[in-house]
Amino acid sequence: MNKNTALYDNLLAMGVLDSKLLDDCRDEAESSGQDLADVLENRDLVSNDNLGRLTADYFQLSFVNLAEIQLKRELVTKIPKAYSLSRKCLLIGEEKDAFVVAVANPEDKDLLEELEVALGKVKYVYATDRDVRRSIRVYDADPQTMFETMMKNTLDEAKNGLNDPPIIKIVEKILVYGYEQGASDIHIEPTEEATHIRYRVDGLLVDVLTIPKELHEKISTRIKVMAHMRTDEQHSAQDGKLTFETDIERVDVRVSIVPIIEGENVVLRLLSAQSRQYSLLDLGLNQTVAKKIEEAIKSPHGMILATGPTGSGKTTSLYALLKRLNVRGVHIMTIEDPVEYVISGVNQIQVNEANNLTFAEGLRSIVRQDPNIILVGEIRDNEAADIAVNAAMTGHLVLSTIHTNDAATTIPRLLDMNVEPFLIASTVNVIVAQRLVRKLCNNCRMSEEVEISELQKKWNKELIAKHFGKDKVRLYKSKGCEVCNGTGYRGRVGIFEVLKMSEALRTAIVEKKDASEIEKIAIVEGMQTMFEDGIDKVKNGATNLEEILRVTRE
Repeated sequence: MNKNTALYDNLLAMGVLDSKLLDDCRDEAESSGQDLADVLENRDLVSNDNLGRLTADYFQLSFVNLAEIQLKRELVTKIPKAYSLSRKCLLIGEEKDAFVVAVANPEDKDLLEELEVALGKVKYVYATDRDVRRSIRVYDADPQTMFETMMKNTLDEAKNGLNDPPIIKIVEKILVYGYEQGASDIHIEPTEEATHIRYRVDGLLVDVLTIPKELHEKISTRIKVMAHMRTDEQHSAQDGKLTFETDIERVDVRVSIVPIIEGENVVLRLLSAQSRQYSLLDLGLNQTVAKKIEEAIKSPHGMILATGPTGSGKTTSLYALLKRLNVRGVHIMTIEDPVEYVISGVNQIQVNEANNLTFAEGLRSIVRQDPNIILVGEIRDNEAADIAVNAAMTGHLVLSTIHTNDAATTIPRLLDMNVEPFLIASTVNVIVAQRLVRKLCNNCRMSEEVEISELQKKWNKELIAKHFGKDKVRLYKSKGCEVCNGTGYRGRVGIFEVLKMSEALRTAIVEKKDASEIEKIAIVEGMQTMFEDGIDKVKNGATNLEEILRVTRE
């Protein structure tokens, strides 16, 4: 059995991808001579982590996610940097009688022989090509020290003109370092005394750098040039896009510049293709909940709604579904504001209110384009809600987001938009409410047995007794390390509640029952609340109770 066949069989057995979509990828791999893993990765269908584990299984090696371990520069450099980069390997550890080397191409027999000649006894583990290339920077000095040193050396040089290389270098480093730190947003904020650079990492803003105020206008002008924005306009808000290259990928950036009292406030949203996880299980859905959504997307018509506050991952979830639905023979169209990620094979429309291309007008046009599946970036008003519901009634599968606190309150929100109860009951297939919580760092995570009485001193007694019992419970915590920059957290995971439509719920909607009644019926029928899903993730060590309470405010 070859790699492609083994990977295909594993993915099929796991139910990670629809069989038609998986067959489509296999056919592309065979016709182009590529590995199936490369096709899946290029289409963003399976996470880097899952591909790594499955490939490691084929080679009968342990899998190592290099982002989750602390690499020691003094050990890594025993293999020359150029050799590691060209041969896709990294010396990551040392055991009693052997060196541990991560390899991205275990089929390179010459590499394995050369390493054993150079190092002696070697224990091999598997890491993905992408992870090895990303981790090569461990050969350099501490990245934060390098960043601060570079900025210190170049800030004094940045004196003249827009195209002065130091300004170009400063902006480039701000972008690349933000990408390397896993930032979703970069804030460049002017104050009276200086300009502050802050990165949003795992949902929280972190102060990174302070630069002289006199350089702020040059930096904002450089960003405007890159984003094709007006450089002579400093008193109106502007939006644009730019791209920059890293060693791993090309990154799209959404740019927002708004004038404030102290100057122009710049916010950059990094839209990294590799940061997206498209498998439903990767998003944090458990298998039971994922199965409900899988059943909903197999319906040829109806509505699937994702709900939650801004930044809760709604768009990522809908894109995960869109990727699953994107097969030959299906026409998919979207209307978005903005189009965050371009998906090959999907016709995507950007809202442009200046030209009267609103969600409602765009949706009217889409319906006339003979689509099978429609994604509406957001249902914002009565008109868009009415057209979306009617599209779902007339044989289209409609995916959209809506701003509500939980799944049950989506129903009264649609009623407030003057959607008739019987239309809601007959068109809504499933409602997914979600939040994002920070994950405990795997490198410094540890578990301990905790007395329930100790938890009750800190948290609500009834809440603790209900979800953790009356005796001891094993919980997890992270002390902070170099991998997580001392925070104890690295990455984020979703907590979800999924309301699947049923006859009892349809009756309640038609009778205009309030959200609390609808929620009670859904829970009786098996819906797990977001808080309960969060408690499960606390118990399995993905996060901690502080994070769940922070985002749910129970």
